[in-house]
Formats: sequence, structure tokens, C-alpha cells
Amino acid sequence: MCDLDLSTQKFLLNCQYGTDNLERATIAFILASTASKTCETAVFISSNATALCVRGAVDGLVAEGYEPLADLIAQYQGNGGQIWVCPVCVKAKGLTQDDLLPGIEVAGAPRTMAYLASGARLLA
Repeated sequence: MCDLDLSTQKFLLNCQYGTDNLERATIAFILASTASKTCETAVFISSNATALCVRGAVDGLVAEGYEPLADLIAQYQGNGGQIWVCPVCVKAKGLTQDDLLPGIEVAGAPRTMAYLASGARLLA
């Protein structure tokens, strides 16, 4: 058994899959939701996953055999989990902050690098 005090741990997940691989996107939020129950957690969204951050985009998305993605994201945010979406990806897809789900921040490499430098561990 691990004696690690999880309440002091921080984790960062990088989610780059969207509807192009819904199973991988879902697994990223299963990990994030689980980690956020006991730890400070952030998800960095990039590439195709950016589309999942648009209001209404995850409604009805369910990878076969998994919980609905909207439920996992809601659980994660309800646990205090942070979601940061790549500003370059937002711009490339013609989106603005107003297009994104509530609670999602546009934040790039400096924010994620600072989070890692502050002791966060990367979950793949």
C-alpha cells in the first residue's frame, strides 16, 4: 500500500483527442475525474480535443461501454478540476472564449509549464 498523501499531489493530463478518438478522450477524463477527487488536477486540451470544449459539443457523446463524456467533464469540474485549452488551437479553429464551456480557460504552454514546475506530475 502506498503511504503517499494524495491530497498534496498535483496532476496534469494532456488531452488531444476529440471525436476522432472518443474512447481516448473519454479515458483522459476518467483519469482526470478520478485524480481530481483527491488531488489538484488540470487538463490541457489541444489539437482535436479543442472541439470538445465548445458549448454543447459533448452532449450525447458516449464511447461504447463508457460513461457519457459530458458527465465525466461535469464530475471533473465539480471536483474542482481545471481545464485549459491551447490558445493556438482555439484561434486555429476560429473559436473565442465565449464559444467554450463555462469554467474552461484559454491558457497555453507558459501556464502548463509553470504547473509542472510547481510539482505537478504528468499523467498520460
